Amino acid sequence: MDTQSQETPYRAGFACLVGRPNAGKSTLTNALVGTKVAITSSKPQTTRHTIRGIRTTEESQLILVDTPGLHRPRSLLGQRLNHLVRETLLSVDVIGFCLPSDQRVGPGDTFIAKDLADLHQVRKVPVVAIATKADAVSRDRLAEHLMAIDGIGDWDAIIPCSAVRGDQVDEVADLLASYLPESPQLYPTDQLTDEPTTVMIAELVREAALEGVRDELPHSLAVQVEEIVEREDRPEDDPMSDVRVNIYVERPSQKAIIIGRGGSRLREVGSTARAGIEELLGHRVYLDLHVKVAKDWQRDPKALDRLGF
Repeated sequence: MDTQSQETPYRAGFACLVGRPNAGKSTLTNALVGTKVAITSSKPQTTRHTIRGIRTTEESQLILVDTPGLHRPRSLLGQRLNHLVRETLLSVDVIGFCLPSDQRVGPGDTFIAKDLADLHQVRKVPVVAIATKADAVSRDRLAEHLMAIDGIGDWDAIIPCSAVRGDQVDEVADLLASYLPESPQLYPTDQLTDEPTTVMIAELVREAALEGVRDELPHSLAVQVEEIVEREDRPEDDPMSDVRVNIYVERPSQKAIIIGRGGSRLREVGSTARAGIEELLGHRVYLDLHVKVAKDWQRDPKALDRLGF
């Protein structure tokens, strides 16, 4: 793509999507990029790493940084996740503040709005308020939601969208890109993310493990890829990899929930995750999952360091 010969200057840079847990940030990231680069779940606090999704067009390259939901921390992990978000916010060119239309603007949103206002004093980054999940409510309710958003901050712009239905996703991308600096492309045209393969695999396993768990299992799941080994005896047109992954929980009772009766739930997790990993790697995979107990790892600095937080 020749970006230098265009009359309109090319723009490229970083955008960060923030919002309270389960505000639709990961779903919007995937919709903007056009493929799955951030894991999604009905459980809050699904995202633990900043995953960059890259949207490249003839006019701009928007590099999306998905973050954990900003929240009042209850553990050392929560404190570290909040610190990660704030560090990210100070290094991007534009911020998208996601507020789900199917929920009233509440204390969690005003907490983040105040945080963004404080950050704006340190570094004047443009903030676009995005009313996500617009398909889930009536027009009247959406209008009411947009007015409530306007009332809690001084935003550079406000825009509704539905990532699930695809409504106004392109408009959100164009709006965010309009705040990027003039710059040549920062990544190759066909690159969609810069996350290492091991991180993507770990996220796919954690997403599969999170689905369908009962409420007594809190967010005590951490996943670590031990190794990825290509089988040497395979034909070139049918390669296969052995992928060994550890799932960590905090208590033996949680381990029992993940494994399920007779290992039934773990087999289901493995089957779901394997399909995603095979799509990611482009060939067949033997997925070897092990569930281990790391007592109170969310509050243990050494355990957090070992698990990459």
